[in-house]
Amino acid sequence: MSLVNQLALFIDVVQQGSFTKAAALHNMDNSSLSKQIKKLESELGVQLLNRSTRSFSLTPAGEEILEQAHNLRKTVEDVKLIADTYHAEPKGRIRITAPLHIGQQYLQPVINAFMRRYPEVEVTLLMDDKRSDIISEHFDVAFRLGILQDSSLIANKIAEIRPVILASHDFIAQHGEPRSPQELVRLPSVVYSNGSVTIDTVRLGAMSDASDLHSYKMQGRYKVNDVRTLLDAVQAGLGYVMISSSNLTQSIETMNLTPLLTDYRLCNQGTALYALYPHRKQTVLVREFIQAVKAFIGLPPIWEQHIEGFEGMYLGKDIAK
Repeated sequence: MSLVNQLALFIDVVQQGSFTKAAALHNMDNSSLSKQIKKLESELGVQLLNRSTRSFSLTPAGEEILEQAHNLRKTVEDVKLIADTYHAEPKGRIRITAPLHIGQQYLQPVINAFMRRYPEVEVTLLMDDKRSDIISEHFDVAFRLGILQDSSLIANKIAEIRPVILASHDFIAQHGEPRSPQELVRLPSVVYSNGSVTIDTVRLGAMSDASDLHSYKMQGRYKVNDVRTLLDAVQAGLGYVMISSSNLTQSIETMNLTPLLTDYRLCNQGTALYALYPHRKQTVLVREFIQAVKAFIGLPPIWEQHIEGFEGMYLGKDIAK
């Protein structure tokens, strides 16, 4: 193994804080990785890590060499980026991460077509609702919902995602259709709750005043961390739901669901789907894949087609508050 590759392994061991996690990134076993780090130390003639049974720490030499190794990795990546710009068509490997429903519903169809079109492309897709560390886990692109927080990453906006309030026909027949936010939140609801994320508050306001938005707490009769299970519960009449329109996979008519309070302004809190990547110079492969996703989702986004007349509901594109 070359010195450059050994230094890359050294970086990953430190970033991951674990030989096991670093080995998994490279499809290696722990013993093989440990041997490469020992060979690196032997070749350099210095000890890089102080090892104990359960942990390790950097030696002074290791700290200095780690800094230079980062510079070297960036230089190598820049060289690869330059070379990629001269490729006639995408080739090589791309590592992608995305929330589960985005990966299943919107990325997989794109990947199917993309890999048929470009047979020299290899794809790894990790779907997880918990956010991965794009840099340390070597992802080329991450698809995320929400506003960019990490300034070291570049964000490419794919499409806005507006929320909708839905209830089943049976639920409305039993409870009546609410005509105001106050009437709505007195009714039982089904709430998405996953770890630190719980969507149990709606912000609604009158159409006549764009700045007059108020928060209303939903009565979360049933909380669930899976969107498909959540929608099944809504269809069964357990409660109404406020949900991102991107979670819909078929028309609400087919699902026997009805949108509620569509003559009110509903805040979307700036939610959108973004493609994030760690370099200002995109590779041909990353750029083409992002464009393929954009083309598949379209404008207006494909998910809005599941709600007839959605462009006129909740005052169209709402102001995030």
